[in-house]
Amino acid sequence: MLKALANSFKIPDLRKKLFVTFALLSVYRIGAYIPTPGVNGAALVQFFDNVTRSQGGALFGIMNMFSGGALTRLTIFALGIMPYISASIILQLLITVVPHLEKLSKEGEAGRRRIIQYTRYGTVVLAIIQSFFISLWLENPARFQGLTIVEDPGWGFRILTVITLTTGTAFIMWLGEQIQERGIGNGISLIITAGIISRLPTALYQLVVLAAPFSPEKRQINPFTIVLMSAIGVCVVVAVILITQGQRKIPVQYAKRIIGRKVYGGQSTYIPLRVNQAGVIPIIFAQSIILFPATIAGFIPNAGLQSFAQSLIRGQVLYTIVYSLLIIFFAYFYTAITFNPADVADNMKKYGGFVPGVRPGRKTAEYFDFIITRITLPGAIFLAFIAVFPDMLGAWLKVPYLIASFFGGTALLIVVGVMLDTMRQIESQLLMRHYDGFMKKGRIKGRR
Repeated sequence: MLKALANSFKIPDLRKKLFVTFALLSVYRIGAYIPTPGVNGAALVQFFDNVTRSQGGALFGIMNMFSGGALTRLTIFALGIMPYISASIILQLLITVVPHLEKLSKEGEAGRRRIIQYTRYGTVVLAIIQSFFISLWLENPARFQGLTIVEDPGWGFRILTVITLTTGTAFIMWLGEQIQERGIGNGISLIITAGIISRLPTALYQLVVLAAPFSPEKRQINPFTIVLMSAIGVCVVVAVILITQGQRKIPVQYAKRIIGRKVYGGQSTYIPLRVNQAGVIPIIFAQSIILFPATIAGFIPNAGLQSFAQSLIRGQVLYTIVYSLLIIFFAYFYTAITFNPADVADNMKKYGGFVPGVRPGRKTAEYFDFIITRITLPGAIFLAFIAVFPDMLGAWLKVPYLIASFFGGTALLIVVGVMLDTMRQIESQLLMRHYDGFMKKGRIKGRR
């Protein structure tokens, strides 16, 4: 693996792509520390420190994770890439119900570019809406335990905040596209991963403080717990890789067709159906839904609603049960939207393809539906387990959530998935130039 990493810097084109990727990610991390004008950043950090362990802090957990901590400081990249992710998900859902968008999705590269353009427009609209409500929220001292966040509130501050945060999101989106075109890997995913990994030094510092290696009297975590956490971390990462890479390969045979003087088809291939077809999307949907009661309770002073919101705080039994069921539901829901067995069966029939032992057409669609329904269940259950595992680990080993979050949840799934995809792209570049990849698979045919 280290040899493959060294070889990647020997290829001029690949080396240039890696340097461009690192440079653009560095620009993103620098922008995460440039403050938004008119905001008292120190007071805002103090407020978030006060509510870190409360459900109020959890309301901003997703956005803060995707922004790499920029939300708690309200920098120019405070919204992060979350508006783009939301716009992409919304547009993907609309493709299944809007005939025009569905037609565009089937028009190849031209249709894909048009959909990407719609996603950009949606990102800007969502960023404007979110930044406007954030500016209104910042102007209300009653929500900040008496702290003054905005020294000069009014429409001037609101307009400036909307322009600043929306421009920051658009710039991040542009950075992601530049990484995609000029660098290596998926640009948007790498930006999210960089934001998540940026929290790792803080988590390690907290772990060192709790372990207190040079002050046994102040030690809150014993060495055995650290060793146990390391072993658990390795096992969790291996399990995430297995589920992420796991797939059911459906064999497909294409009949020979004679068109003119040429013979087409006749080869055997397969259709890979992933165990975790929905990726990390079900966890994001479930987090948004389960935090909705707490959001409403923050604005409506109703005793019953407040009590219900308190029962859905992270760590409660009801929270764990509802959260897990929502993840399983959204795993099936998103898989049903993104994978249409009838379309796959029709396309196979159009080009002379068939599954051995299964009739083309409706029977093939039913077969695909049968398979995807059953392999989605273990993937959905694993997603639910990995999402609540940081809470279980934190309660068991008495470690802060920031440390436990690296042992599961959305962060680990995204980091592992993006790293695997990036390594796969680098490996393909190495193999194309007759170098060994990250995993040695034997001698390349034709090498001298």
